[in-house]
Amino acid sequence: MARAGPAATRAPGAIPEDDARDPLTGLPGLAAARRKLDAWAAKAPAHGLLLTLSRLSAINLAYGSPTGDAAIAKAADRLSRFAAAEFDGPWFAARIGGGNFLLLARETLSRERWELLGEGLAEVIARPIPAATATLRLSPRIALLRGLPGEDAESLLDRLGQTMTALEKRAGRRLLWADGAVVRPGHSAARLEADLLQAIDRDEIEVLFQPQFSLPAEQLTGAEALARWNHPRLGRVGAGALFALAERADQIAPLSQHIAAKALALARDWPACLRLSLNVTSADLAAATYAETMLALVAASQFPADRLTLEVTEQALIGEIAQAQRVLGILASAGIRIALDDFGAGFCNFRYLKLLPLDYLKLDRTMVEGIASDPRDLAVLRAIIAMARALDLAVIAEGIEDPAQQSIAAAEGCTFMQGFLRARPMSAPDFLAFAANQAE
Repeated sequence: MARAGPAATRAPGAIPEDDARDPLTGLPGLAAARRKLDAWAAKAPAHGLLLTLSRLSAINLAYGSPTGDAAIAKAADRLSRFAAAEFDGPWFAARIGGGNFLLLARETLSRERWELLGEGLAEVIARPIPAATATLRLSPRIALLRGLPGEDAESLLDRLGQTMTALEKRAGRRLLWADGAVVRPGHSAARLEADLLQAIDRDEIEVLFQPQFSLPAEQLTGAEALARWNHPRLGRVGAGALFALAERADQIAPLSQHIAAKALALARDWPACLRLSLNVTSADLAAATYAETMLALVAASQFPADRLTLEVTEQALIGEIAQAQRVLGILASAGIRIALDDFGAGFCNFRYLKLLPLDYLKLDRTMVEGIASDPRDLAVLRAIIAMARALDLAVIAEGIEDPAQQSIAAAEGCTFMQGFLRARPMSAPDFLAFAANQAE
């Protein structure tokens, strides 16, 4: 592999710390770029550009690290020559690890002009590079931004890094603009990802429980486990933001397992008539040992497997249906029930209903929010319930928020419901008290 210093194992777009001048390209490193940005910010906003050579790994594997190093050096030379020719005002270039380069400029540039410069640089970098054994072609990707008044180096570099991460997921696209949100000092995505790695050990992840009820009797039947992060500086971070951050940090599977273990331990003290529902992520299903891991967690918690439901969304099944079929089959054979979650919000692939060992269809809230006012929504609900009945699946209506929705869901044949009409997510002690009151 090409020499990349401490950044070699980092994700594309990650910003490593490196104060040394790069011996391969002669360019300064990240620490020098930070100092330059902070010095410029006191006078006027800077423009930033993050360049990543996305085919560098393929070149290293095909032709060896000396050829990869030569490609990096050539890219750095082209970057410096391009900047020298294009800018009238001050500019600064740095290599920040691997095939990642930073270009900064401080002069009056419109958004259109900066984008044209980005396109021009991409074209220059993409030109063929003659080598001893082959003609090399690099595939540049570029994240762009225009600095905002008062924006410091931490915020600007964080926005560039996150934009590059997003760009890497967009096949065929090589330029992407950063959004205009300034990151407050100490709250960059990189800092939050580092905080998340410690959050589990510090017991900052709290499990809440969203009660579920039978229809039409409205008896408490259990609860779905939800998570939030009680961040020591930011306060409460909801499940959506928490899992989005975990995905960027590649920490979804550890987080999911931690939530499952904690929820199972808390549910062990519930009355025997109540069930626990846990969410399954795509990272869970992709793990070859997920079924064994989950069964081990259940056994360690002493929570009965036949009172556990795992909720899996269609999104989590995309591209992993054979693996999901195998894993969920193992879990179902142990007595765990399976629910297809958010039904109606995704692709509604009816093939899943045949292949997977399902017990429940859990309707997305968009499938019930209009049933009291739109005849078409009601017709769709009736069709789904009829199909579920033919497949011997119980239907859970999620997002019930007014009495009319509940009445219709019950009348049409939904078996269970959850939603703010009856109860909001609550802490473990509050749920135990709520269950005791319901039993009286």
